[in-house]
Amino acid sequence: MRTDSSPGNLPAREHLPAGSAGTPVLDVVIPVYNEEKDLQPCVVRLHEHLKRTFPYAFRITVADNASTDTTPQVAARLESEIPEVRSFRLEQKGRGRALRTVWSASDAPILAYMDVDLSTDLNALLPLVAPLISGHSDLAIGSRLARSSRVVRGAKREFISRTYNLILRGSLQARFSDAQCGFKAIRRDVAQVLLPLIEDTGWFFDTEMLVLAERAGLRIHEVPVDWVDDPNSTVHIVKTATDDLKGVWRVGRALATGSLPLDRLARPFGDDPRDRDLTDVPKGLARQLVGFCVVGVLSTLFYLLLYSGFRSFSGSQIANALALLVSAVANTAANRRLTFGVRGRGSAVRHQAQGLVVFGIGLALTSGSLAALNAATSSPAHSTELAVLIAANLAATVLRFLLFRAWVFPDRRDETEASTVVASHHPSSHNPSSPTYGTTTAAHQQHPQQLPHQQHPHTPLPQRPNATAPQAPYTNYDHNQTNEFRAGEAADRTWGDATMQLQAVRPHDHDPRDTRDAR
Repeated sequence: MRTDSSPGNLPAREHLPAGSAGTPVLDVVIPVYNEEKDLQPCVVRLHEHLKRTFPYAFRITVADNASTDTTPQVAARLESEIPEVRSFRLEQKGRGRALRTVWSASDAPILAYMDVDLSTDLNALLPLVAPLISGHSDLAIGSRLARSSRVVRGAKREFISRTYNLILRGSLQARFSDAQCGFKAIRRDVAQVLLPLIEDTGWFFDTEMLVLAERAGLRIHEVPVDWVDDPNSTVHIVKTATDDLKGVWRVGRALATGSLPLDRLARPFGDDPRDRDLTDVPKGLARQLVGFCVVGVLSTLFYLLLYSGFRSFSGSQIANALALLVSAVANTAANRRLTFGVRGRGSAVRHQAQGLVVFGIGLALTSGSLAALNAATSSPAHSTELAVLIAANLAATVLRFLLFRAWVFPDRRDETEASTVVASHHPSSHNPSSPTYGTTTAAHQQHPQQLPHQQHPHTPLPQRPNATAPQAPYTNYDHNQTNEFRAGEAADRTWGDATMQLQAVRPHDHDPRDTRDAR
C-alpha cells in the first residue's frame, strides 16, 4: 500500500463544533505511579489554572497504574471533592499503557497528558490544544529544545535528551524536536486509529506515537515551553534509555519492512473544504522526481561498478547485460519503496516483472549505443565506452520514470476514493473496527432524532460548566467509585464508542449571542 495516495480512514480536519454542553472538550490525563505526595498539589494547581484560563468544558483524569502507596486513595478523594476530576485504576504498570487505556475510553475530542511534577509551565497548555480545536493540526507537543524555550535542568539530563533526539533524527528521520517532553495532546479521531498501531506500553510510547504519526503525514504542532527539572524524579535513566533504544530498533525495522499500515492514518488532500473541489492536482510529482533522481544516481554508480567488474572477464555486451539486470532489480525495489511509497509484499512479483520489461527497454538503448560505438571504431577505449553508456542511461532513466509512474506504480487514488465513498454508505461504516469507521454511537444510530447537534448543527463549543454541574461520565463509568479494569480492554474496543459527531464550521457561522456590529 502507498501512504501518499491512499485516502485512509481519517476524515479531513474540521474546527471542533459543539456536542452536548456536558461533554468536555479537553481531557487532561495525569499518569501516576506512587505519587501520593505530589498528586494533590498537581491536580489542584492544574484545576485552578483551567478554571481561570480555559474557555471550554474540561476534565482532569488521574490514571493510576498499579501504585502501591496511598495514591489511589488520594485520587479518589480528589474525585469526590472536585467535579471535573476523574480517577482510573490499572493493575499493571506502564505510562504508555495508562495513556492508551484512558484515551481509548475518553469521550472528549481533545486528549492531552502531562507529568505529575508539572515541570512544564501551564501557560503553554492553551497554545498546545488550540491548533487541535481549530482543526489545524492532528497532534501537539511541548518542546524543551526549541530556541525560544527556557529550560532549567542539569547537564546530564540535557545531554541525554539531546543525544536521544539526535538518534531519532539519524535513525528514524524524525523531524520533531523533542520526543520525551511530558506535555502532549492529540485529537481523538486520530487517537482511535493511531493507538492500535503502537506496541510500547512504557516510556517509549510517546516516541512511537510521534514517529508513526509523522511518517503517515499527520501534522504535528510544536509549542516552545518553559520547563524546570524535577530533582526528585523517580525515572530510572539507564533502564529507560535502554528500552528506548530497543524501541527505536523495533520501529525502524517495522518501517523498513513496510509492516505498519500507515495508510490508515492518511488524510485526503486539502483539509479546507474549498480545496476538496480541486481537480487534476499533481499527486506527489515533485517528491517522486527527487526520490527517483536519488535512486537513479545510486543505481548508476552501482551499475558502473558492476560493469567494470564484469568487463574484466567478459565482453562489453555480456558485462552490460549482467550489470543492467542486477542494477535494474535493485532499482525497481528501491523505487517501489522509496519513490512511490509502496509498502508490503503485495504485487511485488508483478512490479519486478514490469520492471524487467522496463529493463529490456533500457538494455535495448544501451546495447544499441554500444553496437553503434563498435561499428564506428574497432577497439574503443574503456573511458569512451563509459561515456556512451552514461548518455544512453540518462535517456533510459527519463523513459524509466515515465513508465514507472504511468504503468508500474500508477496512482490509484481516484479508484480508492471511489471505493471509500461506497464503503462509507455501508452499515458497517459505523463500526469503529471497520476500515472507514464512523463517529456515531450505537445508541445514536438507533435514535438519531435524539442528537441535539443534528437539530442545531453549528452551535458554539461547550462552555465550561458551573462548578456544581455534573460532568459527562466515561462510558460505563460509575461516579461513586474508582474504575478498575484490565489495561487492554479499551484498546481492544470492548467498550462502546462515545465519540462526538463533529460538524464543520462554515465561514458564515457566528455566535448568536455576539451583539457586536459587523464591520
